[in-house]
Amino acid sequence: MSAQNPSEDVRPYVRGHYGKIAENFASESAANCCSPANSSRSNSESRRIQLYETSDVNLLPAEVTGLSLGCGDPITPAELLPGQTVLDLGSGGGIDCFLAARQVGPSGYVIGVDMTPSMLEKARLNKSKLNADNVEFRLGEIEHLPVADASVDVIISNCVINLSPDKPQVMRESYRVLKPGGKLAVSDMVIDGPLPEEVKSSLSEWAGCVAGAPDKQEYIRFIQEAGFIDIQLTPVYLPRETVDEAVKSLDTALQQEVAADENLYQTVFSARLTARKPD
Repeated sequence: MSAQNPSEDVRPYVRGHYGKIAENFASESAANCCSPANSSRSNSESRRIQLYETSDVNLLPAEVTGLSLGCGDPITPAELLPGQTVLDLGSGGGIDCFLAARQVGPSGYVIGVDMTPSMLEKARLNKSKLNADNVEFRLGEIEHLPVADASVDVIISNCVINLSPDKPQVMRESYRVLKPGGKLAVSDMVIDGPLPEEVKSSLSEWAGCVAGAPDKQEYIRFIQEAGFIDIQLTPVYLPRETVDEAVKSLDTALQQEVAADENLYQTVFSARLTARKPD
């Protein structure tokens, strides 16, 4: 979707899609609420958990990790410190908020913003179960953050900004709420080079969020135009088997065409993006 002509139509779809995930998860996991964290993890959940470098993720219960829908690890590049205020854009079930809360400690504070009421309900329930007193969840859109100017030390986000119909506005809002010298640390799906629409759609089924992934240079430009400096992008490539499985779902003629393209494995990836608001 064009950033120059943003549409509101995508928001109800995204809200409905993730709302159903939260509601279905609630019914499916009700009997497992006291299970050990690893006991009810699906293959897709386990793959997402493996993306994290911090071992703290293994301390979270299945109610939290089961709603992990991200594509990367924004916590490690955020380099959080005790006492910092952290904002999570599109916080979902709260996994990155709870990981951040452990790192900033009781003197720090974490705010999660999400536009899906049923996700917020799950996140707040998880907060209560974890006694995470330094975490707060707010209803809102990441294009219009319910957060005061210059009040946040670090912004994190995990595979959410690509879903926005107005990514430049997300970056402007991020810049607004960060304190001078504040940091942006994002994991997001990014495209580097041409990718057939059929492949985008198929990869989205396997890896999530690929269909809305922006071009790498376009993404960087949005961050620059918002005023950020010291922008760094590090690719984290999808496992080859993930790409191969996505290709297998295509029709035979297209399979033969894209399977011969070795560049496909590096065309779409989860980017670690960091940037800083000037002092």
